[in-house]
Amino acid sequence: MDRLDRAILAQLQRDARISLAELGKAVGLSSSPCWARIKRMEEAGVIEGYTVRLNAAALGLGDTVIVQLTLDSHSDEALFAFGRALADIPEVLDAYLVSGDYDYIIRIAVADTRDYERLLRERLYKIPGIRHSKSSFVLRGLKNSPLPL
Repeated sequence: MDRLDRAILAQLQRDARISLAELGKAVGLSSSPCWARIKRMEEAGVIEGYTVRLNAAALGLGDTVIVQLTLDSHSDEALFAFGRALADIPEVLDAYLVSGDYDYIIRIAVADTRDYERLLRERLYKIPGIRHSKSSFVLRGLKNSPLPL
């Protein structure tokens, strides 16, 4: 990857709907070589896909909860089963297996505290093997950045 590839990626992170002509102009390439670079980065897995950012509050998901969880078992089977169970819960936005006092850090989108309580009862606490959890409601987001290029 060279500086032109990084410039293309930076523009696409800002606006994935930018036209090829505008993108080429922004990075100093004509459309054809710009398109070739994009295709190459897609095939190499550098560009994983294209998406749209949505406003969670406008969709009725005004609260974000960060959950720290510890499991009873750390066997490969237990970790795999837990990961599979989280994948089936749409409110779970991100889940990370981490080092430290907890095994997982999970980011969850819910409407409000009552919705979170429902999610705990109906989904999260029904996953076998959870030993301990700690929940923190996000009061305000301070930064949400694209990858540094």
